[in-house]
Amino acid sequence: MSNLSPSQPIDLGAKITAQRKALGVRAQSTAGAAGISRITLHRIERGETSVSLGAYLKVCKVLGLHLDIVAEGSGQSLQGAQAKNQARIEGSHIRIGDYPQLTALAWQLDIDALLSDEEAIGIYERNQRFLDKTQIDNPERDLMQRLITEKAMENLLD
Repeated sequence: MSNLSPSQPIDLGAKITAQRKALGVRAQSTAGAAGISRITLHRIERGETSVSLGAYLKVCKVLGLHLDIVAEGSGQSLQGAQAKNQARIEGSHIRIGDYPQLTALAWQLDIDALLSDEEAIGIYERNQRFLDKTQIDNPERDLMQRLITEKAMENLLD
């Protein structure tokens, strides 16, 4: 027996739609990048449960979204708890709002949130297709160069 409430797939579809629109990506482009039909994307955005989980995951990946397992009643994802603990160990020190492109790529996060190097790398690398290289200022270029040099981030500056 499933513990999924009837509204959960619809909520997921709405969140996918909101992300696509926030990024300014057309439905046809999203479907093409995910390797699915426009009709399947439409069904996903409506929250239809007959669409395969694989199709949902492809669309989420293309839009830079992450599905996570959440322990019932805790409101916190298992991976999120692990990431928070890891960040405490490594130290979070990159303020999102200090870097224009990081702010644009992590639009869903508070601009005052602090990220570890690894979290910043993840955001840059996952969302590189949305990175506007013409809008990278010198402090952000310095940050990115440091992450490339010290942390082996993919070189996104070329």
